[in-house]
Amino acid sequence: MSNAVVYVTSDIHLGAVSRESTTAFLRWLEDAAANASRIVLNGDLFDYWFEYRRVIPRGYTRTLGLLARISDAGVRVDLTGGNHDGWGGTYFREELGLHYHPDPVRLDLAGHRTFLAHGDGLGPGDLGYRALRVFLRSAPFHQLFRWIHPDVGGWIADRASATSGRGAPSRRELARSERLARWALAELDRDTSLDLILLGHTHLPRMDRAESGGWYVNSGDWVRHRSWVELREGEAPVLHEHDTPTG
Repeated sequence: MSNAVVYVTSDIHLGAVSRESTTAFLRWLEDAAANASRIVLNGDLFDYWFEYRRVIPRGYTRTLGLLARISDAGVRVDLTGGNHDGWGGTYFREELGLHYHPDPVRLDLAGHRTFLAHGDGLGPGDLGYRALRVFLRSAPFHQLFRWIHPDVGGWIADRASATSGRGAPSRRELARSERLARWALAELDRDTSLDLILLGHTHLPRMDRAESGGWYVNSGDWVRHRSWVELREGEAPVLHEHDTPTG
């Protein structure tokens, strides 16, 4: 196994997809651990996650256990916070051994100078969401939400999520995908210290090359596509996509 092989995926939305989709993702995770030296889960691994001090949300036991075993085996796992699960922290780091990034981060991934972010709040537009995101990620909100019973918190999150009802991409989703792509390509041309921007969030896998030579890659999702990205040192990114019924 090369020391410079990285597998990247995003938007799995565990808890809102079928058991079959969850099982397929766990198989992918085991395969990734066997074939790559690093795994990146770029946001919305869970359809809902909030880090309580003494409570772990039900339904994720197999995934959490597998991530801990992969980390213990020496495979680095990076997890970014998405708009559905950006309330993580010490549990991921201390209990599972993951490298958790609540905000966008620059990393070297298989020799690619990478800007890694889930994608929510980036690019033009969504001003209302940007303001809401600042509030939802704030320490006062965390403190207040912890006083809500976990069952009630989960119920609120279920009602706010639209994951399980996703069908064909809407015009809004397609427009968001285009906006993020234009932003990423412009950023690559502006900042030539980067040669790769990795995003998720749109649920639409795509790969574009900037005029500067850098790559924008969106890893898509596991709700519709079961898509993921393979990075190798000295090679262009590879986007793998396997269409599947919504789950």
